[in-house]
Amino acid sequence: MPSPILPIRISNLRLIKGGRAVLDGVNLVTEEPGITVIMGPNGAGKTLLLRCLHGLIEPDQGQITLGHLSVAESRDQQAMVFQHPVLLRRTALQNLAFAAPGVARSEPQQLIKALESVQLAERAHQPARMLSGGEQQRLALARALLIKPALLLLDEATASLDPASVQMIEALVKTQIAQGTKVILVSHDQGQARRLADDVVFMSDGQVVEQSPANDFFAAPKTPVAKAYLAGEILL
Repeated sequence: MPSPILPIRISNLRLIKGGRAVLDGVNLVTEEPGITVIMGPNGAGKTLLLRCLHGLIEPDQGQITLGHLSVAESRDQQAMVFQHPVLLRRTALQNLAFAAPGVARSEPQQLIKALESVQLAERAHQPARMLSGGEQQRLALARALLIKPALLLLDEATASLDPASVQMIEALVKTQIAQGTKVILVSHDQGQARRLADDVVFMSDGQVVEQSPANDFFAAPKTPVAKAYLAGEILL
């Protein structure tokens, strides 16, 4: 079944902060399912773009549509996992129940299954904020996936995590793709992008400067800034 949030179209998106355009006429169309990885140097606007897609920031200009839906209309079909997970001062299990009260009432066993999927069933009754960094991020992903989102936004969701947690999160993302979820992932990790990306969006100075299939991007980036980025040069 086609995803209800595809194609994603972003037209002339501008966001002004401190008198400066931090998103400066972003144009982007994503029509295919799978994983789109957004890359670029610090300050390129990657996280801001993700937050606009999720409705956390209202842009000053431009339009975003997801399928036939506006951002507001698509919110119940979206989930977002941040670089630093935002967890309630409750147990791991209670965090899931709060995020998906309908599931908690009708199918409480699904909450335990969600914890099992991220190897946290034994931590179900522990305070979520006492978990390790990797465990907290795995819990945040399990919580996001409970609502069966059509669109999953990941903002550096594996940055600074232990390799086991990175591997587990990537495996869960791949499983979710097979179930029809569209994933947009912001990542600085070129290895991760090569492992996961179906297509790559490269941003610089608040603009999308390149978009291409992942194999094409890594083999032959079209823009000097993308070539320099992949070569590990310092971009000012």
